[in-house]
Amino acid sequence: MGPTASGKTGAAVDLYSKLPVEIISVDSALVYRDMDIGTAKPDAETLAKAPHHLINIIDPTSAYSAASFRSDALRLMAQISARGKIPILVGGTMLYFKALEGGLSGLPEANQEVRARLDARAAFIGWPAMHEKLALVDPQTAARLQPNDAQRIQRALEVFELTGESMSALYAKQTNEALPYNILKIALVPSDRKVLHERIALRFDQMLAAGFIDEVKMLKAKYPELTPESTSMRCVGYRQALEHLAGEYDAAELRDRGIFATRQLAKRQLTWLRGMEDMLELDCLNPNLNEQVFNQINQFVN
Repeated sequence: MGPTASGKTGAAVDLYSKLPVEIISVDSALVYRDMDIGTAKPDAETLAKAPHHLINIIDPTSAYSAASFRSDALRLMAQISARGKIPILVGGTMLYFKALEGGLSGLPEANQEVRARLDARAAFIGWPAMHEKLALVDPQTAARLQPNDAQRIQRALEVFELTGESMSALYAKQTNEALPYNILKIALVPSDRKVLHERIALRFDQMLAAGFIDEVKMLKAKYPELTPESTSMRCVGYRQALEHLAGEYDAAELRDRGIFATRQLAKRQLTWLRGMEDMLELDCLNPNLNEQVFNQINQFVN
């Protein structure tokens, strides 16, 4: 696990060539079909060389939750183990890792009526003001969220409205459900945040050059019901691309906003990692990273 642009996919593909593993994607963006460039999805050649489970499984108009991931991942881990292979879970959606390891049984399912009401309120007062409201009822969750993190602020307020309890309180009450596996947790983290930011900017430029804007145009045509508030369009870059296509700002500002949003995502991912236990940290900027990952996993398996 690790922040965006930390080299997770490269390390996983390298492992696939050296050990009897199968890869399970732990990424809330890669589940969507037709969203390839903006999600930095492994290309067809890479997936042919090293297949990934839980990629391209739903349309962008559908929803996929942490609970859905946990169910799918446990099923796949059992099947992979039965084949005599090793499940390798690779990705940057930390909530999915948390759900897999500890369960999420205390959280209610999404309620579209409540979400619509929260969206309408946010359209009137703005998400930073909604973040302030969250801080009044769930200061612990609010402290780890950015004031413009609409998706997570909405979810935390939704949970409070549906249950009368804060999300942090419900997390604290949930009972850990031990997984029937020995687990090695490896975090790929940067020794220099500035270099990671440079990687992020380079990758966003590569996405733009590869036709990211055309991809978003195609999504709008194929799925006309998509809006900037759709769950899939909240993936980093897509909301900004939709706003750019709507004429809200030019291509230069799209680039700046997209890179900034990706940096914020990486910051949130690193915050999650700092709060996780029993983690082996490796420097994602080390030129021998793939070799280090292989050595750690090979030793663990043996």
